[in-house]
Amino acid sequence: MSDIANKVETLMEAMPYLQKYQGKIIVIKYGGNAMINEELKDAVMHDVVLLKLLGMKPVLSHGGGPGINKMLEKLDIPVEFIEGLRYTSADIMRVVEMVLVGQVNTELVGFINKLGGKAVGLSGVSGDIYHCHQRDEVHGYVGDIDYVDPKPIFAMLDAGYIPVIAPVGTDGQGHTFNINGDTAAGKLASALGAEKLVILTDIEGLCNDIKIRDVISYLNIEDVKALKDKGTIAGGMIPKVDCCVQAIEEGVTSVNIIDGRKPHSVLYEAFTNEGTGTTIGTAQPSVGIKW
Repeated sequence: MSDIANKVETLMEAMPYLQKYQGKIIVIKYGGNAMINEELKDAVMHDVVLLKLLGMKPVLSHGGGPGINKMLEKLDIPVEFIEGLRYTSADIMRVVEMVLVGQVNTELVGFINKLGGKAVGLSGVSGDIYHCHQRDEVHGYVGDIDYVDPKPIFAMLDAGYIPVIAPVGTDGQGHTFNINGDTAAGKLASALGAEKLVILTDIEGLCNDIKIRDVISYLNIEDVKALKDKGTIAGGMIPKVDCCVQAIEEGVTSVNIIDGRKPHSVLYEAFTNEGTGTTIGTAQPSVGIKW
């Protein structure tokens, strides 16, 4: 088959997905290795801009763990994770804001604009988007979201912009908190009534055994507790799966955990029959779990 014929076939395969997502909000959680590898960053940003050009309303919700870790190492501040969440002292919170809002958010907005998109950078403090409270003293300045105010983001979408959101929240009293990036993305997708939530990770999807990378292609949320008890869902995968479950329960139509190390994985997920990674939902029994 000629190269042109292949392209035409690809476009025809994508047509029902273009119709399905036309005018719909798609929240993309961007983090992990895809943030530090320039080739992957370029691919993700191209995907985001293309979604916009194709008539969708992408919202980029980013993390910044690698950048935070790198800065903490430079400052000789130890890194500690408790139940999959970063312990955040007052000093670490300053670093989190500096990296997420001052560096990562600005760079992503600039990248999208360079590619011809129109992006606007916001943090969860902007317009009180992520209103939160301190989780507990054990985790330090880690926030749990009380509610998401989507009005500033809707305003950006209605004006034709691509919102880029950093996961920093506020209690409305001048205090800021570090919010897990996956949790923030899930809450954001719910508040926006998103059609789709896509979470980019550093692994092929949710695996039965991380050593052999055997992916669970479909996870029914009724099996989540058993997989946690079994240890299949553990560590940093806990907040990822939890946010996916909550998003489904709060009305997000489609939720996927995909491999952000694969160039253009967002487009593969959105516009091909095969999809990629792990789909989480309630529409069918789980597929691929090894009990």
